[in-house]
Amino acid sequence: MEHVHCLIIGSGPAGYTAAIYAARAGLKPVLYQGIQPGGQLTITTEVENYPGYAEGIQGPEMMVHFEKQAARMGADIRYGMATKVDFDGPVHKIEIDEEKWIEADAVIISTGASAKWLGLDSEQRLNGYGVSACAVCDGFFFRGKEVAIVGAGDTACEEALYLSKLATTVHMVVRKSEHCMKASKVMQHRVKNTPNIKIYWNSETLEVLGEEKVYGVRIKNNESGEVQEVPVSAFFVAIGHQPNSNIFKDWVDMDEVGYIQTIPGSSKTNIHGVFAAGDVQDKIYRQAVSAAGSGCMAALDAERYLSIKGLA
Repeated sequence: MEHVHCLIIGSGPAGYTAAIYAARAGLKPVLYQGIQPGGQLTITTEVENYPGYAEGIQGPEMMVHFEKQAARMGADIRYGMATKVDFDGPVHKIEIDEEKWIEADAVIISTGASAKWLGLDSEQRLNGYGVSACAVCDGFFFRGKEVAIVGAGDTACEEALYLSKLATTVHMVVRKSEHCMKASKVMQHRVKNTPNIKIYWNSETLEVLGEEKVYGVRIKNNESGEVQEVPVSAFFVAIGHQPNSNIFKDWVDMDEVGYIQTIPGSSKTNIHGVFAAGDVQDKIYRQAVSAAGSGCMAALDAERYLSIKGLA
């Protein structure tokens, strides 16, 4: 069985940053990229809010830069995904691709989270071309235009309010009635009292309209059966995220949704020698820069842990 000092599971901004810091600390990290090398940024087009890229950069290209930097520092970057773990005992065991097991003195979990989608063909086809699951990431590109957002929870309300400061009109599609809205009362009140947010109650999205970019959305009122097309330049999906944490559920403490819980002010989990970084443990910010920062934290925490154990 192969034995490594530091194993990093996942390859978004958190994983690659952890690899950079761990490699520079002499931990000889091994990183498995997972099912989507580069994470959610590989399905993002323009990134303008990451420091250091004055002209902006395409998401996939930025992740290539991250990977190359981690490799240059000495990280061993591999294809493959973790399929099972055994965190019983001081040495942690991780199964890769249901084929082989690796032992690791320290493990950094950076498997991220996946946006929940409506399941429309048009939604996926136009993803990155006006369809987005992150208003804070992409709303800036549609300032001065009309946009739509679907969702009924606090996150949807927060993103609708954020968009209202950029867009001329925010068309908010809510599947249930006003009385069944999931968001907290204070968030509902703010949305309802924002003049340029128009709410479509009891409505569902039938199709996002556009060939090469979004130009509208077709929605249906489930009570009246009325179907209408609303002209918009962007369509934001805010129906939640699912952390990619299922294989760790029998070992690591999580909240009711599945986000890994870390000790405040650190990346430490309830398992000694196991750390978590990025969106798999962050349900609040979910930004590339905050994920990268937590990846740095995880590598530093891992280095200190291994030093105390006399393993680094």
